Amino acid sequence: MTRIRFVERTGSTNSDLLAEPHAPEGEWLIAARQDGGRGRQNRAWVSPAGNFHGSTLVRLRPGDPQAGSLALAAGLALIRAVEAAAPATGLMLKWPNDLLLGSAKLAGILLERQEDRVVAGFGINLAHAPEIPGRETVALSSVALVSPEALAPLLAASFARELQRWRDDPLGLAALWLESAHPVGTPLSVHVAADEKIEGSFAGLAPDGALRLSLANGEERRIHAADVMLGSA
Repeated sequence: MTRIRFVERTGSTNSDLLAEPHAPEGEWLIAARQDGGRGRQNRAWVSPAGNFHGSTLVRLRPGDPQAGSLALAAGLALIRAVEAAAPATGLMLKWPNDLLLGSAKLAGILLERQEDRVVAGFGINLAHAPEIPGRETVALSSVALVSPEALAPLLAASFARELQRWRDDPLGLAALWLESAHPVGTPLSVHVAADEKIEGSFAGLAPDGALRLSLANGEERRIHAADVMLGSA
């Protein structure tokens, strides 16, 4: 059952939900502002008023697919919700957790796990596009005016649908994700560590949601966590 809670200000909606051991699946917490928002690899996520900062809880069940592939459900839910709020905006998913508008980052997703609980956090540039070093960013306000309050029920409903699809038809979910993402064959620069970069082309997804990277020598490498840039650097 979905329940959406709004708060004016908090540190991190992900942290708040993880701190509630009895919170049910389908719980959503959305903050007008975050003082301690974060992205992947514990990077700071700037959270100004007018943007969307919200998290929801998934409780893993026996027989569920691998938890890492929840990122695909979250990404697909995100793009479907934004498409519903602002149709025909040229959106694209980028592995592992970004939503692009054109070539610029519009939104990011952060999944965090404690035992059988996974929190999916969404940061969406609705009104403002905070600067990210080395990245192009964009706000949805460049094409449509959408408030966090208006987007919240769309995202909650979309996430509930894709979560059920993840449980019932994970292969179908992956196929739908691929339809909304950078095409197979897209050149990628993959930063697997601060001092290690790999270049190759996108070869699809592994069953656990990992990126399959085709290297120039014909080998294939599976990437489970990395910063990925479209194109060769």
